[in-house]
Amino acid sequence: MELDKQTPLKLKVLHVLRRFIARIARIFFSLYYYNDSKKIPPIKSDILKEPAVEVARKIRNKEITSVEVLEECVKRINDINSPMNCFIENRFELAYREAREADALIQSGTKSADELLREKPFLGVPFTCKDSIGVKGLHQTAGIVSRRDFIAEEDAEVIKLLRNKGAIIIGTSNVPEVCMWWETHNHIYGRTNNPYDTTRIVGGSSGGEGAMQGAAGSIFGIGSDIGGSIRMPAFFNGIFGHKPSRNIVSNHGQYPTPNTEYVNSFLGVGPMTRHAVDMKPILEIISGENSKKLNLNEPVDVGKLKVFYQINNNAPLTDPVDPDIETAMLKVVEYLNVKHKIVAEEKKISLLRKSLPIWFSNMKTTKFFGAFLMKDYGMMSIIKEIFKNIIGCSENTLIALFTSLLDYGGIKFEDEKYKAYVKLRGELENIFKNMLGDDGVFLFPTHPTPALYHNEPVLRSMNFAYTAIINCLGFPATTIPLGLSREGLPIGIQVIANHNNDRLCLAFAEELDKAFGGWIEPQNSSK
Repeated sequence: MELDKQTPLKLKVLHVLRRFIARIARIFFSLYYYNDSKKIPPIKSDILKEPAVEVARKIRNKEITSVEVLEECVKRINDINSPMNCFIENRFELAYREAREADALIQSGTKSADELLREKPFLGVPFTCKDSIGVKGLHQTAGIVSRRDFIAEEDAEVIKLLRNKGAIIIGTSNVPEVCMWWETHNHIYGRTNNPYDTTRIVGGSSGGEGAMQGAAGSIFGIGSDIGGSIRMPAFFNGIFGHKPSRNIVSNHGQYPTPNTEYVNSFLGVGPMTRHAVDMKPILEIISGENSKKLNLNEPVDVGKLKVFYQINNNAPLTDPVDPDIETAMLKVVEYLNVKHKIVAEEKKISLLRKSLPIWFSNMKTTKFFGAFLMKDYGMMSIIKEIFKNIIGCSENTLIALFTSLLDYGGIKFEDEKYKAYVKLRGELENIFKNMLGDDGVFLFPTHPTPALYHNEPVLRSMNFAYTAIINCLGFPATTIPLGLSREGLPIGIQVIANHNNDRLCLAFAEELDKAFGGWIEPQNSSK
């Protein structure tokens, strides 16, 4: 990993110092957590290992009932939640009622299996979503203690759309405070653990949902992504996750929601699944009327795609890409050449070095982050709360408090530097658009390292740059699992396409799912 020659000396020194500290700290983390990982129970029901579309088919064709599938999900959640702490609130009683209603409709014979496929393609299929996506009657806290008693009065738009197509929401999963950190931990529900190694992180902010899907707690999940919040948890937990093109899926019913349309366009709701084949039908439902813009059912010939790839972003303060991840990407490049005669072109997009300042600047609005944490926020109030946190007396997490301090320094909304980085964002978007066209995909690391130990992200905080920059640009992006690292942790890459070409990402994911094996059951992973 090479820094740009134009990188300021102070930043180069800070970059080297941070990497040194992170390496030393890794030794201490590995000693602290040595032999501390807990095994999660093996999956006892084969139905939990099957794609959601196959579960739906079996329910429609009376090979299994919705109630039976729900029972298996509930058993699995009870099995995994003690070691993992991923599932935080259930609506099992209502879900069982809805499952019985689905079974009654099927048994009545008033509609054929083909009619049910057209009208309610996920009839009777249980699913979960992250806590920040509203589910009527359940808490919607976003991990914020001051919202611990807040009950959603209606379903978020994506939940309404899925329920209208027969899917059954069974509960919600854990998130980091204000959904703005990539380790899932808050002072209401605590910390969530990785199913492959409980001493490791699950990512964020859809971390609880990533862990749920990695451990097969429900048939599919729904997350949201403003800086990698679907793709990083998908990567860390060995599943597929798709961030849709900008402004395709409604954000109505989420909390927090950006207070400008511009920043709102960076936020996307999408599917999190163990099987690539499930993402397209779920996206078709949750995108509502906008699904017409995506032409999801237009056939994609992977062999005719132009493929580009880049292994490192070379951004200051980020880690170099782990050798296992680099090897996995190059195996994909080799596979495409052998199977489809595709010669992938390696790129060195220099502007990706500025991913962090572009994302941070473009995320600026008139609303300060601290306003989500406390009523009477201000620099002194936040500093006071930091000291309270150090002695264990604060309701807020330390990382959220430090994040809120960023509003009081650096670039300001609408100042000259802000405008300069908005312009740079536009330039980078045009570089990608011209490169990708309507038949190109870009392979890029989802994250430079496999799942870190708990609390370790504090020393590697800027590694989210690999996903965050794609939110700024508005492109669709899909995380694809590609096996396990030498430590037995999931690894993979993300594939990116041009605006509204989500179908290219999804087709590519399906191709690699078949070629590389996709999701691996945690108990079948080896260290």
